[in-house]
Amino acid sequence: MSDLLSSRQKRIILSIALAGLVGEIAFEFYAWVISPALFGVTLQPSNLVIAITAKLTGAQLPHVLAFAIHFTIGSLGFGVVVYLMRLLMPTKVWVVGVASGVLLWFVAQGVLAPFIGRSFMMGFGTYTQSSFIGHVGMTVIAAHLLAVFLPRAARQTSAG
Repeated sequence: MSDLLSSRQKRIILSIALAGLVGEIAFEFYAWVISPALFGVTLQPSNLVIAITAKLTGAQLPHVLAFAIHFTIGSLGFGVVVYLMRLLMPTKVWVVGVASGVLLWFVAQGVLAPFIGRSFMMGFGTYTQSSFIGHVGMTVIAAHLLAVFLPRAARQTSAG
């Protein structure tokens, strides 16, 4: 498999994964520590994973598995979204981060929440407002990390 990917492609994938992982860790810290202090709500997107799985398959996931699924999606999927947004919008890093976060926030609160029976954007209440900060904060961090990692990856590839 290592022969299938160039050194540059490997570095891009690693950069996306690392930026997504750091962004997801920041999101979880915000969700469990900062959000309760600021908004009085703990963000638990694993409950969304549990509800979607139950609706689509009838299976009831344990919370720890749902958390692991969301953490994996957040680490890899959100990193990919930020990377793709960066390709589509070659603009300032913070704009890429904010646009990615708004998109992901809308998908979570405006599409997936209604899919499982909650109101659109969950009525724009405190959970939704806190979720906005969490999603945008996570993707701004990931966008900044990609801006640092990807030029370095390009320089290292051309040098080595």
